[in-house]
Amino acid sequence: MYYCKEKLCYDTILKLYQKGCKEEQNIGFEYERIPVNKETYETVSYYGILGICELLKEYAAIDNWDYILDGEEIIGLKKLHDTITLEPGSQIELSLEPQKTVSDLKYKVERINSTFNLLLDKYGIKLLNSGVSPVSTYKNIKLIPKKRYKYMADYLWGILSDVMMRETAGIQVGIDFASEEDAMAKLFTANIMSPFMTAMYANSSIRGGVDTGYKSFRALAWLNTDNERCGFATKLKHDLLFNNYIDAVLASPMIYIVRNDNIIYINGKITFKQFLEHGYMGYEPDIEDYKLHANLFFPDIRLRQYIEIRNHDCIGGGLEYSIPAIYKGVLYNKDAIDEIGHLLKKLSASDIEEFRYNVPRTALDTKIKGISARDIACEILNIAYQSLNSKSDNDCKYILPMMEHCKKIRISNN
Repeated sequence: MYYCKEKLCYDTILKLYQKGCKEEQNIGFEYERIPVNKETYETVSYYGILGICELLKEYAAIDNWDYILDGEEIIGLKKLHDTITLEPGSQIELSLEPQKTVSDLKYKVERINSTFNLLLDKYGIKLLNSGVSPVSTYKNIKLIPKKRYKYMADYLWGILSDVMMRETAGIQVGIDFASEEDAMAKLFTANIMSPFMTAMYANSSIRGGVDTGYKSFRALAWLNTDNERCGFATKLKHDLLFNNYIDAVLASPMIYIVRNDNIIYINGKITFKQFLEHGYMGYEPDIEDYKLHANLFFPDIRLRQYIEIRNHDCIGGGLEYSIPAIYKGVLYNKDAIDEIGHLLKKLSASDIEEFRYNVPRTALDTKIKGISARDIACEILNIAYQSLNSKSDNDCKYILPMMEHCKKIRISNN
């Protein structure tokens, strides 16, 4: 147990996650895309008269969105519970209020796109459904003027951390949980599924105008961002509790804290556990410090007041909607969770880790101990589809395009 400070103690952190327990079973969806010049496919800058900042300003005026500001800088837009925000390299992320069905999510995406696309034509911009910028590299992509990103860029020490921040785009899904046991069962299941989901959605082979030899350069970038805050947060252990995840967050080095709008740069000198126990340079921790630190912790599957699943390249053509459909089919059905456990029971934690490290290069062609990522991916799809279909859930239709996509990949490789 950790020494309790007056402003923050372990139990306060624990309650933060306990408050996430809810009976609703909605689906969150975060959809990042790379803005590129329609003719050159170079990444469009935040800056300039035809830049992303001016695009956001004009869209806000047309469709009545409010600005999200960092100081005086526009870093995104909000409208009720939906947001359009910017990643470090001007990647545009649409984050939707959680919905009951994938169809509802799709409707909201298409409604926003219908207005947004008119402006994109005016600005000569295309929003690219790809996991990595195909032409521009981080050396010629400027960070947007958000303070957090500057400090992240200065701190993250992996050899591809700049690639991750400025070049990549992904799709994330949010899943609700009803209890601590439910949350950790879903967290574990999403973790063991993650290499195979990454393989299915590998969509970032072209970078800097050349074929990199990797099916998912985005996944490779995350492997080389910061091993102290990325990967599997709970090391794929069974029978987990909230405190197992909290301990992993506390053990990671801190980047900075904020006091009176001023940033105190810590630069990894202490972990949050040490901050909780001893403070730092006269500063004592509060719950906002923990929230910030937890948001700068980047495991493949992140525990918030929901389960945030983060390990897919951006993809389009309707395949983007198969991602939330798969997780809905698996994680909102106890029998389906058990089926995934049975499917992967022959794989040890080290086997799953090995898949994770090999999938960026070979995606569905990856094999470990004679076990094929493609075969496992197809079984995951079948489990998810049957789970939804058995409940007459129309969202099962969104899984069919990925089933066909995987078949086409198999045929082309054969």
